[in-house]
Amino acid sequence: MVSSFIPLQGLVTGGKMKKGDAPFSKQSSACLGTNMPRQFHKVTLSEVEEEKQILAEKVYASALKEEDNKDALSMFTVPEDCPIGLQQAKNHELLKDLAEQQSEESSKRRKSFKLIRSQSLSLQIPGTTDCPDLGTFTSLMSASSTLSSVLENCPDFQRVSISGDYCAGIPVEDYEQAAKSLFNALLIREKYSKLAYHRFCRTTSQFLRSAENTKWDEEDEVLPDMCPCPAEGEDPYSEENIPEHLNYQLKMKDGIVHVYDSAEALRKDQPYDLPYPDLETFAIDLNQVLAMIADGPTKTYCHRRLNFLSSKFYLHEMLNEMAELKELKSVPHRDFYNVRKVDTHIHAAACMSQKHLLTFIQKTYKTDADRLVLEKDGQKMTLQQVFHSLNMDIYDLTVDSLDVHAGRQTFHRFDKFNSKYNPVGASELRELFLKTDNDINGEYFAQIIKEVAHDLEESKYQHAEPRLSIYGCSPDEWENLSKWFIQHKLHSPNMRWMIQVPRIYDIFKSKKLVPNFAKILENIFLPLFEASVNPQKHKELHIFLKYVSGFDSVDDESKHSNHMFSFRSPKPEQWATDDNPPYSYYLFYMYANIMVLNNLRKELGLSTFQFRPHCGEAGSITHLVSAFLTADNISHGLNLKKSPVLQYLYYLAQVPIAMSPLSNNSLFLEYSKNPLKEFLHKGLCVSLSTDDPMQFHYTKEPLMEEYAIAAQLWKLSTCDVCEIARNSVLQSGLSHQEKKCFLGANYLKEGHEGNNIHRTNVAQIRMAYRHETLCNELSFIVDAVHSEAINSH
Repeated sequence: MVSSFIPLQGLVTGGKMKKGDAPFSKQSSACLGTNMPRQFHKVTLSEVEEEKQILAEKVYASALKEEDNKDALSMFTVPEDCPIGLQQAKNHELLKDLAEQQSEESSKRRKSFKLIRSQSLSLQIPGTTDCPDLGTFTSLMSASSTLSSVLENCPDFQRVSISGDYCAGIPVEDYEQAAKSLFNALLIREKYSKLAYHRFCRTTSQFLRSAENTKWDEEDEVLPDMCPCPAEGEDPYSEENIPEHLNYQLKMKDGIVHVYDSAEALRKDQPYDLPYPDLETFAIDLNQVLAMIADGPTKTYCHRRLNFLSSKFYLHEMLNEMAELKELKSVPHRDFYNVRKVDTHIHAAACMSQKHLLTFIQKTYKTDADRLVLEKDGQKMTLQQVFHSLNMDIYDLTVDSLDVHAGRQTFHRFDKFNSKYNPVGASELRELFLKTDNDINGEYFAQIIKEVAHDLEESKYQHAEPRLSIYGCSPDEWENLSKWFIQHKLHSPNMRWMIQVPRIYDIFKSKKLVPNFAKILENIFLPLFEASVNPQKHKELHIFLKYVSGFDSVDDESKHSNHMFSFRSPKPEQWATDDNPPYSYYLFYMYANIMVLNNLRKELGLSTFQFRPHCGEAGSITHLVSAFLTADNISHGLNLKKSPVLQYLYYLAQVPIAMSPLSNNSLFLEYSKNPLKEFLHKGLCVSLSTDDPMQFHYTKEPLMEEYAIAAQLWKLSTCDVCEIARNSVLQSGLSHQEKKCFLGANYLKEGHEGNNIHRTNVAQIRMAYRHETLCNELSFIVDAVHSEAINSH
């Protein structure tokens, strides 16, 4: 492609980040490369086992049936298997173990594993040396020289280890089968993460390369690009240095926006060389993981490993708690109160407390009672008239009569919960105070958010990522939202913005606002592509997108869908029925467009976006499988408790999970049954978030309230809550520069090397324990892959 624009200096081409480069480059004019090596590798049905596809469809159908028939109140309280089934499984495993002991082949395999496990310590830290040639056994010991250099600065603490020739605790054949399945699932997530510029755990990536006998290279690591926070004195709304027009052509095809060099290229259907995903490949990859979560040996293996992780942390805490506390006490000017915390899951329309909203309404009434604020039935009304029409006296209004707080009456009633967004049950007040597009251009809502932002700036150490809605029923939504943002000057150094897309196509279709599902996708994503390639035409949107860190998919997950997602699902242009598409369908098309958009923006030197959907709060377990492939991180994740395979996969890949126990307590799960403490102890990457302070919290600092209640109820230590806070910064949409400032210059490194205790107040002992434990779990998978290669050799 010939272009008059100069490529961005230091532009990361081919999707790779060079050593020493900051993950975000300043925006300027740039052109797309002609040959992009990053492509979406397509898979056809002939390349995979048909049996797996059939099994996966059975799992999906079973999940849908369970979702349709189950009693909501029994969630998380009934064991998955009945006692008879458990006894039969135990007997079957015992017989299998006895048969294995008498098998000569199994005996050879055990000896092979014994040799490999004897070198497990050196295998647990791969990546900096060439991986061993599996042709000989002796070469497996080649990583030992690396170990001493890595462990040189490792903190000294009491470690828990298991010795012996075979540590998996299940028959060899089952172990091999489970490890191979887990290995393939991690490769699938890595593929989808890297293509979309989502993060993938560095340690896990190193072990995957080790298993493939290739060298892990830091230059191959892919990271999201976030726009740095403007420097002090710099205008965050400046229109200077906006890139020139590129005049590319855009067209939505099969629900995904395609980019073309010119009208001629569009006519010939020759899109740019960007990675365009396809539904069939995604469905096949999804089915591989679906089939895996129903596999007996894999479930047994993952269940045992998770139990081991829980027990191991209990022993670690018992042995090292005082040593961790001693470390923290020796750190000057740093404690839980002044470490950075990010509320990574909070909705803008409920980001204030109920008391804050009440005070604001009363204060506004005093100054604006005679102001025309609303048009109803063709008649303009003053604020005073609005309240009179509701038969309300503003001075009699209390927190109780405001009635925005969720309680026992909202448990498993998402419809009642949504009605809590209407103060005193009046949609007029929601329209007036909690909307961006109304007769006063969202002025009151903007003022409330600015007050919340001011409180965050006053606290200094708390940040938030409020979610604003884009519905997809009109292409003008983006322009209106960006104008609102700039007009009211809503930028804050303590806020990043997320865009939430409600899954309510069925409502828009029933009202004849859209002809098909493709129109919603077009209204959501086409304006973003246009603002990326022609920013001069969309200056306000271009500026607003600098401060948007990602997208969320929201709605009631427990809503049932009659359609079973598969490669046979209709394309978005063909989805013209009144039925709502299933969760996986929404996630794929959101991910697909975000992936193409991120690759385009990366090539142009612009910021990228994360995909961070609500997932696992309720509904089918298949939601978590879809998110495992497509999401950078998720919100809630409660249903991971129901699937040991998925829970273990989320641990191995270190998928971040923003959990909101107070929110769950009012909607889906009692606080005492929330799995956050269990997930934290096992080593999953969890953080605490508020979700909706207006509905669930009482104080002026809802995030601190969330931490305080969790710490009190579960007896979390200072190190525990600081670890959760550190996780929140890592999974947030803050820029690379901000994370370096808040976590330390080496935060991208794993374990104690990536932790600056003077910034995070997390003990080096804790970080070393987490890293070594993850390495140990990953080494089991690598051992199985190596053993298989040795045996075949």
